[in-house]
Amino acid sequence: MKIIRFKDLCENGQVNGKRVFIRADMNVPIDKDGQITEDTRIKASIPCIQMALKAGAAVMVTSHLGRPTEGVLNKEDSLINVSQRMSELLGAQVELRTDWIKGVSVKSGQVVLLENCRTNVGEKKNDVALAKQMAALCDIYVNDAFGTAHRAEGTTYGIAEYAPIACAGPLLSAEIDAISKALANPKRPLVAIVAGSKVSTKLSILESLADKVDQLIVGGGIANTFLLASGHSIGKSLAEPGLVDQALAVMKTMKSRGAEVPLPTDVVVAKGFDANSPASIKSIQNVEDDDLILDIGPNTAESLSRQLLKAGTIVWNGPVGVFEFAAFENGTKTIAQAIAASKAFTLAGGGDTLAAIAKYGIENNVDYISTGGGAFLEVLEGKTLPAFEILLKRAEHK
Repeated sequence: MKIIRFKDLCENGQVNGKRVFIRADMNVPIDKDGQITEDTRIKASIPCIQMALKAGAAVMVTSHLGRPTEGVLNKEDSLINVSQRMSELLGAQVELRTDWIKGVSVKSGQVVLLENCRTNVGEKKNDVALAKQMAALCDIYVNDAFGTAHRAEGTTYGIAEYAPIACAGPLLSAEIDAISKALANPKRPLVAIVAGSKVSTKLSILESLADKVDQLIVGGGIANTFLLASGHSIGKSLAEPGLVDQALAVMKTMKSRGAEVPLPTDVVVAKGFDANSPASIKSIQNVEDDDLILDIGPNTAESLSRQLLKAGTIVWNGPVGVFEFAAFENGTKTIAQAIAASKAFTLAGGGDTLAAIAKYGIENNVDYISTGGGAFLEVLEGKTLPAFEILLKRAEHK
């Protein structure tokens, strides 16, 4: 993907003395006492800021936090605690600026944090006047917030239209490179794991991947719907009978390409959805009317693992069972371990997927872990994200 990269501008001396506006994603969880409970996103944003400071820039950074009402800044929506954590990580005071739209005073070698951008009227609707005001604040605009790349908002799209230079920061660049490697130019076989409770939420992803991948592994409620479409009894398991035809169409598309959707041959069932419900391993043919399928069985997990070890590229979105319950975690655990052991290029994303990666301690064995939830899913759908689109456009007309 041909975009302007902030790293290149820094290395070429084009940033020294310039006013740089960085759109970061520091939307971190904060408890009722106002304390940050998990700061991964802040830490991930620091390298771009340090890159700008080292290159001699005057640095402005903004982010959204929570879901504020435009035009209103409530205490719980303020980035004050984020500015304090940034100060600790950078080893220098980071001032928080409010009412920053009409002007920001910042010197070279200094960084200031601009208050929650989603409190600005017109941010969500990408108001042109607001975008032009923000663009006038800087010489270089840097998007380093992949988690918001699927939204065409003032600080993710509009400012990029009007800023003198618009480019991608190191986090966004890394996402683009990983996605291109996994989906645009994959080493084959390309295997995608798409799991979750409902086909309806990921139908467009499944349809898009059916034209690209060599194997499409489905799990969770999605797998149950595919099992139903294949004529299997799934008892009282979570499924969407109304989407059986769409599941059949995905399998037909895969088959026409010589690809496949390998369905479970054995499953782990229980009579109730509870961590303490007794678990039973059954052949798919022996599922009873009052059974709940809560995981793939050990034979299926082992078979899928062997296939993953032969893959050239693996894209993973979603655990294949209720991995939060010990009795129903083996499928996801086995898949995670196979991904970790694989020599394939591996790309993973989605909240539950990240939780599984953390639970099984394979962070260092996955080539790229995407920071975006909705943005990652839209990429899997084959969509061009608004943030990518405007950066591509600006790179063409630089």
